[in-house]
Amino acid sequence: MNVKTCASPGITIGWDNINWKSAETNVKRLQMRIVKALKENRHNKVKCLQWLLTHSHYAKILAIKRVTENQGKKTPGVDKELWTTPQMKYKAISRLTRRGYTPQPLKRTYIPKSNGKLRPLGIPTMMDRAMQALYKQALEPIAESTADPNSYGFRTGRCTHDAIQQCFLALARKQSHTWILEGDIKGCFDNISHEWFLNNIPMDRDVLRKWLKCGYIEMGTLFPTEEGCPQGSIISPTLANMALDGLERLLCETFKKKRPKIKVNFIRYADDFIVTGASKEILQNEVLPLIEAIMKERGLQLSKDKTSITHINDGFDFLGQNIRKYNGKFLIKPSKKNIKAYLDKIRSTIKSNKTSTQEQLIMKLNPIIKGWSEHHKHVVSSQVFGQTDEEIFRCLRRWALYRHPKKTKGWISRKYYHTIGNRKWTFAAPLKAADASKKGYISLNHASDTSIYRFTKVRCTANPFDKEWQQYFEEREGEKMLHSTKGRYTLTKLWKSQNKKCPVCGGKITVETNYTLHESEAGKKMLHPGCHSKVHNLEVCMEPVL
Repeated sequence: MNVKTCASPGITIGWDNINWKSAETNVKRLQMRIVKALKENRHNKVKCLQWLLTHSHYAKILAIKRVTENQGKKTPGVDKELWTTPQMKYKAISRLTRRGYTPQPLKRTYIPKSNGKLRPLGIPTMMDRAMQALYKQALEPIAESTADPNSYGFRTGRCTHDAIQQCFLALARKQSHTWILEGDIKGCFDNISHEWFLNNIPMDRDVLRKWLKCGYIEMGTLFPTEEGCPQGSIISPTLANMALDGLERLLCETFKKKRPKIKVNFIRYADDFIVTGASKEILQNEVLPLIEAIMKERGLQLSKDKTSITHINDGFDFLGQNIRKYNGKFLIKPSKKNIKAYLDKIRSTIKSNKTSTQEQLIMKLNPIIKGWSEHHKHVVSSQVFGQTDEEIFRCLRRWALYRHPKKTKGWISRKYYHTIGNRKWTFAAPLKAADASKKGYISLNHASDTSIYRFTKVRCTANPFDKEWQQYFEEREGEKMLHSTKGRYTLTKLWKSQNKKCPVCGGKITVETNYTLHESEAGKKMLHPGCHSKVHNLEVCMEPVL
């Protein structure tokens, strides 16, 4: 065991002493056995292994860990219950049983969409979230094995960058297709047929039926749910993906048999997809009717407002990027709509922090800038990064002038802007305790400092739950981590010195798991965010990971 606890009296040590590495290893082994049985067409064996996993002690604690360490851990359901202490988490393990389980209604809430409309969310209780996370562990290996090759949304080991890179591979060459069908499904999560779910999703039907029919509460009134799977549930993205899988295979098989000389490319991320074709007529008269027929079987229909057929020379927006050929030269850039949304968020953050200190404002802006630049660092973004940095500079200049209307511009410049490294006019605030490595300042991030490089797309047939692909995904995780720490030699050296693992739980530190730097008398350590909180809250002692 790699963890020692220095727990104070009265604190339950059961949850703190769980060997997470052993738990993850055991669950992953069962998931690999499910994939192996599925490949051998031993469907009864698959069901037995699914039952075994959903009744596994290790799977239960991982399910509870997931729902108590994600972003929604502080958002209660209709019962207003939260699992915030080790005692509550440990007691919840024995509650995750199928016998007598009845899910409670969802708490309905709304979040704004980019078009001004509201998106409905259904928030389950902590108990229901944990049960969904538990059954998702048994369903995900099957979902990955049966998924369309070029589906990238809400899948393990895949991301938006994979989908964009596939667009490059499908459209960049001179002989590539020039017409694109942009598809968007109308209310995908809200309209999928319950009957289709119950007949086609390979999991416990009684449990699935209870989740689909549990209803939701809005303004104190209980409403039934007759169709769809609610957004906000942990298992909903997996269910929605499985409902949309089969589109690519059907298109390829249809055109291979009937029109062998005509090939179409299908790329999907969640409920947004594109289909490339040699002509507008093929997409409009053959591909579109076929997709609509498949959608109708599953209770879905395409959105007329967002579904269109476009020529590559006119370009189209997909996942925040604009994809277009300029006089035969293929380029992928951040879309104008995405840039506007980013700058609007920056402006609103600056305007809402007129009385904040410079350090507080920088701390709020840096995550926004870093997140946006990281999303666009794999496409043609250098010029856009420079333009957005200039606009942010102007916004901050106005912020500083507003704060000191009676001061001269020279005084304001000396107070808020400093020379750091080779960069002049850096918006930076002096640190209270000067850090020599940062030269005594906390400075604003610049999108133009982000290194741009070509993203390596995941292989279409790669399955993260298949034993044959384990080494491949481990190598990809290592490459991503090295790229994320590129130019930061100290971080790279620290990560390697820890054998790429967290010294608290022994689990691997990757880009997906994220990491936090912990400073102590023994020096700096890279920890998982959850483990970092545990170190401070429960005084966990760390030992080197072998």
